[in-house]
Amino acid sequence: MLVKKLIEKHPEIDASVFIGGRRSWSDTSGGDKVGVNPKINNMNPGYEAAKYDLILVSDSGIRMKEDTLLEMVCAMTENVALVHQMPFTCDRGNFPSVMEKVYFGTSHARIYLAADLFRINCPTGMSALMRKKLLDEVGGIKAFGQYLAEDFFFAKSFTDRGWSIRISSQPAWQNSGICEITNFNNRISRWAKLRFAMVPYTIVLEPLSECMVLGACAAWALNVLFQWDVFVVYLVHILAWLILDWILLNVIQNNTLPFSKMDFVVAWTFREMGAFYHFCLALLDPKIQWRTRTFYLRWGGLAEEVSPRI
Repeated sequence: MLVKKLIEKHPEIDASVFIGGRRSWSDTSGGDKVGVNPKINNMNPGYEAAKYDLILVSDSGIRMKEDTLLEMVCAMTENVALVHQMPFTCDRGNFPSVMEKVYFGTSHARIYLAADLFRINCPTGMSALMRKKLLDEVGGIKAFGQYLAEDFFFAKSFTDRGWSIRISSQPAWQNSGICEITNFNNRISRWAKLRFAMVPYTIVLEPLSECMVLGACAAWALNVLFQWDVFVVYLVHILAWLILDWILLNVIQNNTLPFSKMDFVVAWTFREMGAFYHFCLALLDPKIQWRTRTFYLRWGGLAEEVSPRI
């Protein structure tokens, strides 16, 4: 195993490997089950053995640069409880990877950065540095095992007690080996279901933040108020949105993009046109499929595992 080789290479570092955590009530191969969240169950043995002040939660598909952790620690000032990274993607060669990069560098980045600017709870659990003492005060990470979106409730627990959260200057570079349109669509729908359950008013507000819907509303309003041509206003709106998204994506990439402008336009159009489909899919089917398991979400974010039919 790569991790074991790394530990053997640096014996001066105090490190341990924890494998497992129970996946279901019938699974007795790991430790005690601490809720329905598989990630919490996997992390809890390592969390309970941790003996330092800061805890880093980093998904296995995240690639970190050599100075990333140092940068996150520097951002952890006295009043900060959590430092998180904005999700982005590594450069890969197929069209699904273009779709992912365009989504995380435009639509998702827009909302993520705006939420952070206004101090709205927005962290994702892909890569986050937290104060262990503050988690211990509320019962440790196992206290969040009843939620699937544990990252949201970690941050909520901190902000409710007056602590701040900060975003890192470096994004979380997702580098998963599986990159397909189907997986991407399922992932976006799953996140939407979580948002709707945790923050119900997003059901109304989220569609109004989308390019196509907002453009249609603006075109209709300007036509009623000033008799401006609906189609001209709509096309200008979409073109301006497209250009601004292209600029934002380049800023986040901070390097040459691995695809052409035409690839960007196609992926951007595909994503914007499919936004309403993902919204409806998430709204009509609140059940979440997570690998081989199915969960049902209740208002407030509480999750229940759905037993498979025999």
